[in-house]
Amino acid sequence: MPPESGAEAHFRALESLYDSAPINRLFRSRLEILDEGVARIAFEIETQHHHAAGAAHGTSYFKMMDDAAFYAANSLVTDRFLLTTAFNLLFTRPIVAGPVVAEGRWVSGRRRVLVAEARLVGPDGEEAARGTGTFMRSRIPLSSLKGYAAAAQ
Repeated sequence: MPPESGAEAHFRALESLYDSAPINRLFRSRLEILDEGVARIAFEIETQHHHAAGAAHGTSYFKMMDDAAFYAANSLVTDRFLLTTAFNLLFTRPIVAGPVVAEGRWVSGRRRVLVAEARLVGPDGEEAARGTGTFMRSRIPLSSLKGYAAAAQ
């Protein structure tokens, strides 16, 4: 099978970058960039993610939704790492345990600022949260990041 090139190579390099982030040692998860502007993160809510009342703490919701929206947006940008400048989050229902999916989708913008949305779907298939983020291009070249560069070669 020939090596991937173009958009597919960029998507795989972004997935590798995600895997290389130290924070993801705390949150076992798997990123898939499905298409330009579309990302999905599968993860498991376990008791270690709970707040004192026995359901997932909001940090789990935010982290996965921010990442899904971020990678959906960064799938459109091949030269620079994006930075989250704002993220609005609406919690609609608690998640106690089980497999969860964060779905990210690019909404608008391609130059300096990009907007993407995300939603969290619980193990019952129901939406548990939704949010919108804004992301701007940084001065950090993607090619300078080890997790990205190793996969892009």
